[in-house]
Amino acid sequence: MNLFARTGTLFLILSTLMLFPAGADAARKVVNVYAWTGEVPDFVVRLFEKQTGIKVNFSTYENNEIMYAKLRANKNAGYDVVMPSSYFVDRMSRLGMLQKLDKTKLPNWNNLNPNFTHPAYDPKAEYSVPFIWGITGIFVNNSYFNPESIRKWADLWDERFYNKLMLLDDTREVFSMALLTLGYSANDRDPEHIKAAYLKLKELMNNVKVFSTDTVVSIIIDEDATVGMAWNGDAFKASRENKHVNFIFPEDGFVIWVDNFSIPVNAPHKEEAYEFINFIMRADIAKEIALATSFPTANLAAQKLLPPEIRDNPAVYPPKEVLRRGQFQTDLGDDTLALYEKYWEELKMSG
Repeated sequence: MNLFARTGTLFLILSTLMLFPAGADAARKVVNVYAWTGEVPDFVVRLFEKQTGIKVNFSTYENNEIMYAKLRANKNAGYDVVMPSSYFVDRMSRLGMLQKLDKTKLPNWNNLNPNFTHPAYDPKAEYSVPFIWGITGIFVNNSYFNPESIRKWADLWDERFYNKLMLLDDTREVFSMALLTLGYSANDRDPEHIKAAYLKLKELMNNVKVFSTDTVVSIIIDEDATVGMAWNGDAFKASRENKHVNFIFPEDGFVIWVDNFSIPVNAPHKEEAYEFINFIMRADIAKEIALATSFPTANLAAQKLLPPEIRDNPAVYPPKEVLRRGQFQTDLGDDTLALYEKYWEELKMSG
């Protein structure tokens, strides 16, 4: 090949590289994310792709059980990032399903709220990055009931609430309420205590109007239920539309839930997984997610960037003295969960 031909070929190669700077390597850079529905806005995914050149294959699930079952059934499912809730981090890490995190690849770790970096379900924060969180408490519409008269879970058993309550359609949340009312832990494994909680809940069924998890906000706004159990983020959303909605942190204790990012042990694109998680941990990105979803963020740097009416709202971000009454959910094991489910089915049938 003569000099002109070599020069022309070199020019063509350089021109191609300038047009496609990452070349064929960029085409291979992908990250497969499997997350809770509605928790990672689409605009965040698109922005990550634009800024990093990494393609995101994004799919969602409705509950932890679906995600867990899929990863258990196929060890090479191909997911790089998953989003287990608190007690599923506990379960999946013990079963060897999650990668130990390399914090050097997560420089935005320091943005996180220290209250969430050593939780009971992952004490050394080896397997999980806290993302969004919430508290299960009591909502009340002050047009119907005086919030000052409802301070504990135990108050919901009062006969004045006959056919008035909404409860979350969630086994552990509902049993936690009964266990805490009886003075037990929300993570109790004692079969006798669980039976006592079941019997206590049977006494409550006359007061229960509806069970729901996916229509909670609309039920509260429309006043289809005027008192009951809700997550504080949902109560906050509802209060923006219905100013009569109040949220109460029960004095007899409550559950703190956290949805986390984790990397499956067999993730095919671990480096891209770290890039995605670290991007989500940026203060500006976490702030925009909090604004878009109304969920409390576990990112303290992001929280400080929020508008004062959200950042300083104690129903969304309660003070430390309130948080001390909370308990993180931990895994109870298959046998205990089976017992909960048995009683749950009997409870729902008795309603």
